[in-house]
Amino acid sequence: MKRIPVRRTQPRWRTSPARPFTSLQTLEALRSTGAPVDVHPEVQDALAGKKPVVALETTIITHGMPQPVNLQTARSVESIVRTTGAIPATIGIIEGRVKIGLEPSELEHLADVKSNPSVVKVSRRDIGPAIATKRDGGTTCSATLIFAALAGIKVFATGGLGGVHRGGESSMDVSADLHELTRCPVGLVSAGVKSILDIGRTLEYLETLGVPVVSYAKTDDFPAFYSRRSGFKSPWRVDDPTTAARVLYTQDQLGMKTGVLFGVPIPEQYQAIGEKLQESVEQAVRESEGNGVSKLGKEATPWLLKRVGELTAGKSLTSNVALIENTALVGGQIAVAYAELANQKLHDSGKAYAVPAPQAAALAAAKPTDLPNSSQAPEAALVVFGCAAVDITAQADPSLANTSVAVHSTVPGSVSLTLGGVGRNLAEAAHRVLESQSPDGAKDVVLVSAVGNDAFGRLLVNETEGMGMRTDGLITLDGARSAICNMVLDSTGGLTTGVADTDITLSLDREATREAVRKHRPRIVAIDGNLSPETVTTLVDTCRQDGIATFYEPTSVPKSTNIFPAIAASLGRVDSTSSVISYAAPNSLELARMYEEAVAGKLELTAQSHWWKVVDDMAIGSEFRMDLQHLARLDACIHDRAKGTLSFLVDKGIAQMAIHLLPFFQHLIIKCGDRGVLTVFRITGEQAQSSPWMQERTNVHKRCVISKGREGSGVTVMKHYPALIVPSEKIINVTGAGDSFVGTMLATLVHKPSVFHHPDSLDELVAQAQKAAVLTLQSQHAVSHLLSKLYSTHLPALM
Repeated sequence: MKRIPVRRTQPRWRTSPARPFTSLQTLEALRSTGAPVDVHPEVQDALAGKKPVVALETTIITHGMPQPVNLQTARSVESIVRTTGAIPATIGIIEGRVKIGLEPSELEHLADVKSNPSVVKVSRRDIGPAIATKRDGGTTCSATLIFAALAGIKVFATGGLGGVHRGGESSMDVSADLHELTRCPVGLVSAGVKSILDIGRTLEYLETLGVPVVSYAKTDDFPAFYSRRSGFKSPWRVDDPTTAARVLYTQDQLGMKTGVLFGVPIPEQYQAIGEKLQESVEQAVRESEGNGVSKLGKEATPWLLKRVGELTAGKSLTSNVALIENTALVGGQIAVAYAELANQKLHDSGKAYAVPAPQAAALAAAKPTDLPNSSQAPEAALVVFGCAAVDITAQADPSLANTSVAVHSTVPGSVSLTLGGVGRNLAEAAHRVLESQSPDGAKDVVLVSAVGNDAFGRLLVNETEGMGMRTDGLITLDGARSAICNMVLDSTGGLTTGVADTDITLSLDREATREAVRKHRPRIVAIDGNLSPETVTTLVDTCRQDGIATFYEPTSVPKSTNIFPAIAASLGRVDSTSSVISYAAPNSLELARMYEEAVAGKLELTAQSHWWKVVDDMAIGSEFRMDLQHLARLDACIHDRAKGTLSFLVDKGIAQMAIHLLPFFQHLIIKCGDRGVLTVFRITGEQAQSSPWMQERTNVHKRCVISKGREGSGVTVMKHYPALIVPSEKIINVTGAGDSFVGTMLATLVHKPSVFHHPDSLDELVAQAQKAAVLTLQSQHAVSHLLSKLYSTHLPALM
C-alpha cells in the first residue's frame, strides 16, 4: 500500500451558551495555547450536541495486529459503534498532532505499518516527545484515556487492559493504564486484563487505587481476554447498558475523577478455543522470561501477542478481533444509555438540552406532525423526497484475489455498515455544502423519507440527527422494513452480487408528500427515482401549481422512467414553450433509457404537440450539427488521452438524445463517468433576453456549442466539462460520487436559481460539484464528510 497523504486538520471549535461547564470548555481553552489537538468535525458536533461518543485506541492498529487485519478491524469496530447510535472517535497521533476522530485516509496511514515502520506506541510518558518530534503514534489505553477525558468522551472501548506484569512485585513493571484510570473519569470497556499479565495482582492494585471493577455479565467472574473466566471475581456486576451508564453518571454527579473498568467476556463461542490459547500464552510468557523480552517494558506486550499468534497458527488473532468487536458493541450501548441519562437529567432540571439519539429514535416512531414543536419547524428552501437506506457491504479479503473460492461457503473478509439511499445522499451532500457556506444554511434542507420502526430505522434517525441534519421529514411506518442494500464485493472491490430491499420508499403517502411541499414552500424540490410514479406525479403537479423548481435524479436505469407519467399528466397544463421538469441528472445509460421511453413508450411523449412546438422553436440546424462534429474530435480528458475523444457524444447519440428530451427537462446534467459531464439546457423567454448566453457564440475549444432559436424563443446550450483526474489507488468508494455531485448542485441552486444563465457561474458550479464527487470517491462514506469544508481554505488537495 502506498503512503497516503495525511490531511493537516485544523480544529473546529464551537461554544454553546446553554451548555453547563464540561471538559469541552477545556478543549476550547486549549485553543489559545495553540495545543496540537484536532477534533474531527463529526465528533465535535456530537460532543456539542450531547450525543453519545465512543473513544477507540490505535495501538491495536499500529502494534497489535498484522496488515491488513488491523485496518479491517478498525473499520469494523467503527461501524459496530455506529450501529448502536453512537459516534466512533478513533484517537491517534499524526505528524505530531493529536487526532480525536480520524479520517479514513488517516486511519489507513496509521494501519500501513509496512510503509511507516517508525510509528511509535504512545503512552502518557511518550505524548510530549512524540508530538514535539512530529511523529506518528498509536495511542495505548493510557494515552487514549487522557485524550478521551480531555474531550469529554465518557466511554472508551478497547481489547485488553494493561496491568501488573508477571513478576511485577519484584520488577515494579506496572502498566500506566491503571494509574490513568484514577485521573480520567471514563468508562473503560474491555475484555478484562491481557492474559499475559498477572490478573490477580492487577485487580488488587486497582482496588488500592480505588478504581471500580465491574463485570459486565450474568456472573461476577472477571474475564481474562481470550477466556470468559480468569479464576478471579469482580466486586461488582451489571448486565445491561443502562445500569452501567448509571454507575458512570453517579460518579460524575459526585465529582469523582476516577474511571470505571467494565470487564466484558469474549463471546461464548470463543470460550473453548480460549482455554487452549491460554496454554500458548503461558508458553510465550516463559519464553519471554528466558530471552529477556519480559524486561523490555512496553515492547514486551506486542512481542508476546505476536508470539501467541505464532504458537496458535493465527487462531488467537480471530479471538482478538472478536473480543474487540464485542467490547465496541457494548461500549456503544453504554454510551447511548449515558447520553440518554445525562440529557434526561438536564431536561428534568429545566435546562436547555439536545434530544439524545435514543429519544430521537423513539420520537421518530410517530408521524412528523406528532413530534414536539413540529408545527414550529422552520420552512426549508430545499426538500428532498426519496430513499433513506442502510448499506451493508461485505468484501472478500484481498489475499483471496488469485484464489478460487467455492460457492455456498463463507470467506474471510470485512463487513461495513454505512448510511445510503439516493435521496438521503442528496440531502446529506446539500446539507454539508450549505454548512460549509454558513452554519445556519444547513437547516435549509429537509429529507422526506420513510423508515421502518426497526433497528435500521432507528439507526437512520440517530445518524441523521448526529450529522446535524433535520429529522422532521422522516416518517416512521410501523410494520414496514427499513430500506437495506446488501452488497457483496470480490477481493478487488468489484460487485459480485447484492440484494436491495427498498420497497418502503414506495409506501410514501401521496398526500403526505403534497403536505410537505405546501408546509415548507421550498425553492426547489428534489425527487429520487425510487419513488412510485404515482407519488412523483403528485409532487410534480404540486410544484407546478406552486411555481417550485423540480430536480429529478433518475437513480437507476429501470427507475429512470418513473418521471414520465408525471410529465404526461402536466403537458397540457404548462406553457407551450416550457419544460415540465426544471433539472434532471441522468448518467449516459439512464439518458438512453429515458429517451427510449419518450420516443417509443406507451405514453408517446414525442408525438405530443408540446414536444413538436419546443423542438421547432429551438431551430436546431446544420450549423449546430457541424459544431457538434468538431466538438466530438476533442480529447475527453485534457490530461489523459487514453480516455479517447468526445466522439461518443455523437456515435452513441448522447448529444442528440439530450436535445430531444429538452422539451420535458429544461436543464440536463449528464454524468459521463471518467469522461466528464455534459450540460444541455435551454434559456427561454425574458430570462434569455438578460442572459449573457445570448451574446455568446459557439466556441469548440471551450467545449461549448450554442444555438439561437427562433425569434424570441431563447438559446440552447451544450457544454462539456472534462473529469478531474483521480489516481485509481486513491479511489475507495464509487457508490455515492454521483449523489455528492448532484447534492452540491442542489445546494447552489437553492440560493442561486439563475446559475445556469451565466457562463462563469455555471463553470464554477460544475467545478465545485466535481470536487465534491472526487472527495466522496476518496471516502468510505456515501457522502464525504469533507463536503462540510468544500468552501473552506482548509480543504486538502484533491490530486
